[in-house]
Amino acid sequence: MEKKKQPVILAILGTLIGITPFSIDMYLPGFPAIASDLHTDISQVTLSLTSFFIGVAVGQLFFGPISDRYGRKTPLLVGLALYVIASLGCVFVRSVNALIALRVFEAVGGCAGMVISRAIVRDMYSGPDIARVFSLLMLVMGVAPILAPTIGGIVTTTLGWWYIFLVLMLIGLSLLIISARVLPETRQADPSISLHPLRVLREYLTVLREPRFATYALTGSIASAGLFAYISGSPFVFMKLFSISEKHYGWIFGMNALGLITASQINRVLLRKRTSAEIILRASSLQFTFGLLLALSTRMHLIGFVGTVLLIFGFMMMQGFVFPNASALAIEPFTRNAGSAAALLGGLQMTSGAVASALVSYLHNNTALPMAGVMAICGVISFSTLLTGRAVLRRKVAATELNLSPS
Repeated sequence: MEKKKQPVILAILGTLIGITPFSIDMYLPGFPAIASDLHTDISQVTLSLTSFFIGVAVGQLFFGPISDRYGRKTPLLVGLALYVIASLGCVFVRSVNALIALRVFEAVGGCAGMVISRAIVRDMYSGPDIARVFSLLMLVMGVAPILAPTIGGIVTTTLGWWYIFLVLMLIGLSLLIISARVLPETRQADPSISLHPLRVLREYLTVLREPRFATYALTGSIASAGLFAYISGSPFVFMKLFSISEKHYGWIFGMNALGLITASQINRVLLRKRTSAEIILRASSLQFTFGLLLALSTRMHLIGFVGTVLLIFGFMMMQGFVFPNASALAIEPFTRNAGSAAALLGGLQMTSGAVASALVSYLHNNTALPMAGVMAICGVISFSTLLTGRAVLRRKVAATELNLSPS
C-alpha cells in the first residue's frame, strides 16, 4: 500500500471502529424520552443497551472466521448493509421489546467494522507499530463518545429520539459507500480455512490457549466492562440523581471521552521509551485505584457530583492506556488467523460489557452504587488477571530457557 494512502485508510478504519461506540453513546441522552414514549422505565430501556452488547459479542465471533476465509472487504460491506437496515427499523419501533430486538441486529451489522478493522491493522502492521496504530485509531474513534451524546441530546430535544436512529442509518450508509470505493483488500480469500462450527470452535480454543492472548485479552476485556458499566449507569446517575440536563450530560460524557483520547495519544509517545507491557501494568493499577475510591466514596456518601465526575474521569483516562496496549499484545502472536483472534478479543470485550451492563440494571436501587460498584469490581478483577497472567508468562519463559540451556 502506498504510504500516502495510509492516513486515509486509518481514518476509515477508525471511523468503522467508532460506529459501535457512536451507536451506544448517541441514544443515551434519549433514555428518559424513550422510556416515556414507550411506556416503560429507564431500567427496561437499558436492556436495549445490554442486547446491543450481546449482538456485538456474537457478531464479532461470526465475522472473524468469515473475514479470514473470504477476505476482509466483502464481509465488512455485508455487515454495514445489515446495520443500515436495522437502524432504519429502530426509527419505527413503538415498543421497548421491538427496540431491544432490533438493537441486536444493528449491533451484529455494526460490529463487522470493529472486528475487521482490527484484523486489517494486524494485516498491515507488526510489533510495537500495532499498539501505536491502535492508539492513533482511538483518536479517530474517540470522537464518537465526544460528539455522540451531544448530538443525541440535540436531536432528542428538537426532533425526537426516533431521529437518532435515522442519523445512525445515514452514518452507516455513508461508511458502506466509502468502504466499497476506497478501502483496499488486505487479505485474499483462503479456501483452506474451514467454517465448520467445530473447526471454528477449535480455532477459537487454539487462540484462547495462547497464554499471551489470554492474559491481555482478559485484562483489556474486563477493564472495558468497567467502561460499559459507566455507560449503562451514567444516564440515571447524572440526569436523575444529580438532575443534569441532556445537554450537560453530553458535555460530561464528552469530557470523559476526551480524557480517554488524551491518554491514548500520550500512550503513543510513551511507547517510544516504554513497552506496552510496562505501560499497561501501571495504568491498570491506577484504574483499579480509581474504581475502588469511587465505590467506597459513593457507599460512604463522601462525594457529590464533582467528586463522582473526577473519579470517573480518572478511571476512563486509564482506559486510554489499557485498551490499545492490551489489544496489541493480545493479537500480535497471530497472522494467518488474525481475524479470529481479533474477533475473540472483541467478543470477550463485549461479553464482559454485556454482563456489566446487565449487572448495573439488575442491581438498580435508585443510587449511584450499582454503577460505581461494578466499575470497581471490574478494575479489581482486571488488575488481578494481569498480575496472574504475567506470572504465568514469566514461568513459561523461564521453563523454555531452562529446556534450551545446555545440560
